Amino acid sequence: MTERVEIEVGDRTVREINEEIQACAAAGKPMLVSNPLSRHNLGVGLPAGADIRFEGSVGYYCGGLNNGATVEITRNSGWGTGEAQASGDITVHGYAGMSVGAAMLGGLIHVKGDCGPRCGVAMKGGDIIVEGKIGYQSGFMSHAGRIIALGGAGESCADALWAGEVWVAGEIDSLGVDAKVVEPEPEEVEDVEALLASRGLEDSSRNWRKIISGQRLWYFESRDAKAWLMI
Repeated sequence: MTERVEIEVGDRTVREINEEIQACAAAGKPMLVSNPLSRHNLGVGLPAGADIRFEGSVGYYCGGLNNGATVEITRNSGWGTGEAQASGDITVHGYAGMSVGAAMLGGLIHVKGDCGPRCGVAMKGGDIIVEGKIGYQSGFMSHAGRIIALGGAGESCADALWAGEVWVAGEIDSLGVDAKVVEPEPEEVEDVEALLASRGLEDSSRNWRKIISGQRLWYFESRDAKAWLMI
């Protein structure tokens, strides 16, 4: 196994750190970012094939604009982890803050702890796996993709969901506007379980609730304006 290049964060500027990260990625060298000190905007815009591990907690927008890199965060992450990710794989071993995977287009984000509110807000593709609980308004205005929560969901889950899916095994505190629970098809369950098994999360006893859009908000009608005002 190729030894990782160590990149020290400390009190260096974020620009300097990211320039070193990009140089290592371009050279095909796997990286270990040590002592990240919850700094923001680390590892943004990583290219396909990059392999980076953050040894500790990171701040806002880590792994944002990911274009095919493998990112591992050994502790917690702040807001917007993996925002606008096009492809790639991000793993957070601890808690992830608000808006994980916001506007993501593809790839996979795997959070081993809980997530803050609005997980997957406005996501347009890909999968988000959360082993813990997702916070309030997760899936808000999601257009595509799946959020898969193994530890339940907070209030107003899937509020104003457009065409994405939120899968929950566990308690749901409340559903958001225009969200409804449906019975998933057996082949859909098999697909979700296969994805989870690929991450070492096999469990055939889960009781899934699949949340989709009720489609009331797809077309505005003045007589139904109250539904829009509730968002």
